[in-house]
Amino acid sequence: MEKTKILIIEDEAAIADLLEYGLNKEGYLTKKAQTGAEGWNTLETFKPDLLLLDWMLPDESGLDICKKVTAAYNMPIVMITAKSDITDKILGLEFGADDYITKPFDLREVVARIRTILRRIAQANRTSVETKEELIRIKDIAISTAERMVKKNDEWIDLTPKEYDLLMMLYQNRGRIFTRTELLDTVWGYDYAGDTRTVDTHIQRLRKKLGCSDLITTVFSIGYKFEK
Repeated sequence: MEKTKILIIEDEAAIADLLEYGLNKEGYLTKKAQTGAEGWNTLETFKPDLLLLDWMLPDESGLDICKKVTAAYNMPIVMITAKSDITDKILGLEFGADDYITKPFDLREVVARIRTILRRIAQANRTSVETKEELIRIKDIAISTAERMVKKNDEWIDLTPKEYDLLMMLYQNRGRIFTRTELLDTVWGYDYAGDTRTVDTHIQRLRKKLGCSDLITTVFSIGYKFEK
C-alpha cells in the first residue's frame, strides 16, 4: 500500500526534525522545507496528501502560502503556530486551513489530529464513490460528488475541502436544523478545539461563493439548515 505523504514546511530545524521522526515512525512518508519558496517547489514535485505549515516563515507568511495552496490544490492543511489568540487561529481557518497546532505541542496530539483529518477525508471519498447521485443540481448550481467539485452557471467555484464538506453535510440533511456545535463536531471532528465562530465564518464564505443566501438559512439563536 502506498504511504500517505506529508510535507512539513517549518523553519525551526528542531521542530521539523521532531515532526519528521514522529510521522515517519507512524508510517507516513515525509519531506521537509525551511522556507516558503522551498516548500512550494517541494509541494509541486512531492505532491503530498497533507501539509503541515508553520505560520511564521523567514521569506513568506504561512497564511499567504495557505491561501495559494488552497486555491491550487485540494489538500488538507494543518497550521503550526506559536500564536494562541483565537482571532489569529480563526484567521488561519478562514485562509483555508483545516486545523492548527499551537507550539509547544505534544507529538501525540499532532499525530492524532492528522489521523482524524485523513480518516474524515477517506470517509468522505468513500461516500462520494458509493453515492448514486454523482451530479446534484440545485437551481444554477451543480455538485459533482465524484470530483468533490461545485459549479455555478457552468463555472467552477473554488471551495476549500472544509467548505465542500460543510455544503454536503447540510445538503444531505436538507430541512434539518444543525447547531453550530453539531456542525463543528461533524465536519471538523469532535476533538477539534476551535470556536463555533469558525462555522459562522465558513457559512458566510460558502454563501458568498455560491452567490445565493436562500439555500443555507440561519435559524435564529440555533444554527443553520439547507432549505428543501
